[in-house]
Amino acid sequence: MNIGIDKIGFYTPKDYIDIVELAKARDVDPNKFTIGIGQDKQAVPRPYEDAVTMAASSADSILTEADKASLGLLIVGTESSVDESKSTAAFLMDLLELPEDIRSFEIKQACYGATAGLQTAYDFVSQNPDKKALVITTDIARYGIKTPGEVTQGAGSVAMIVSQNPRVLKLNYKSVYMTKNVGDFWRPTFSKTAFARGKYSNEIYVDFFKTLWEKYQTKYSATIDDFSTLLFHIPYTKMGTKALRTLEGKIPDDKYAELTEHYQQSIKFSREVGNLYTGSLYLGLLSYLINGARSGEELLMFSYGSGAVGELYSAEIQKDFASGIVSENVLKMLNERKKMSISDYEKIYQIEYQNGTIVDPEAVESKFYLSEIKDNERLYKKNK
Repeated sequence: MNIGIDKIGFYTPKDYIDIVELAKARDVDPNKFTIGIGQDKQAVPRPYEDAVTMAASSADSILTEADKASLGLLIVGTESSVDESKSTAAFLMDLLELPEDIRSFEIKQACYGATAGLQTAYDFVSQNPDKKALVITTDIARYGIKTPGEVTQGAGSVAMIVSQNPRVLKLNYKSVYMTKNVGDFWRPTFSKTAFARGKYSNEIYVDFFKTLWEKYQTKYSATIDDFSTLLFHIPYTKMGTKALRTLEGKIPDDKYAELTEHYQQSIKFSREVGNLYTGSLYLGLLSYLINGARSGEELLMFSYGSGAVGELYSAEIQKDFASGIVSENVLKMLNERKKMSISDYEKIYQIEYQNGTIVDPEAVESKFYLSEIKDNERLYKKNK
């Protein structure tokens, strides 16, 4: 039985800041951000947008009534959860009008959560071939105004329907993974922003990729010639470049050139949006599928979540992959965003809704939004 991704949906907020303007406002050479970090724009969520609303938007873009009727599993991978007890998935039941006979929960392991969800969905469908699973990545990356990590912020969500006979991507069920207790990145429960040892985290990320690639070759007697494309977790686009460069000089030059060219196609959307945490690898997948993919290609995908968990797994692009992606809607969303000034971005960043807040629906520009905080409970609505 072939199992994998049948549809992919995407959402990012309607506002963004220009990275060159951010650099100038911070008295930094713009090349340090656009070339050294590899970013051009950064999504800015409004105060009424969060992990729940973005997850609802990405899933809503692909779900049909037939999909809803076939769902048996809903998993949300996020490290931007709005509640320490109630899962993001539970909030989505009403917003997406889903049937109640669904197993739903949230997975947290830094940026690895969505991959854990995807592999769990594979197992579920293999045991329930008449059912589908919905896996959603949703995150807001926050590091703080004028911090070293500010340039690697972002926001968005990627939703994936997993089923048998997938149209987009067949998961080969060839995978290697590893976990280590590493202090490279963390966010205590009291903090809205993350703490990170940036240079150290980069080193761990690259080391995980090198180790897992060696394990994968040994386990499956694989070589680099088995794959036409490598996709990476890309919180910022130069991070994946660092892992890819570990192959330079160790594989034929023409193969390295091919992988580099394909990698450039996979980072186009990330350069425009920024860091999606759990969704970063899957935004790269979506970018490659729209900008450069060919049916029948074998992909090798590297997922990493600080703390740290890594997984390297393979997948095959299917013949009708384009039919599972509404490319024109994705491109339209990216192209129709509005640029926000750095001063307005800084003001919005400081807004934090408190208990008793009621959001004016006339000021809302997204389909799903946080409408009220009542008795410390977050309540959501959908614009008709």
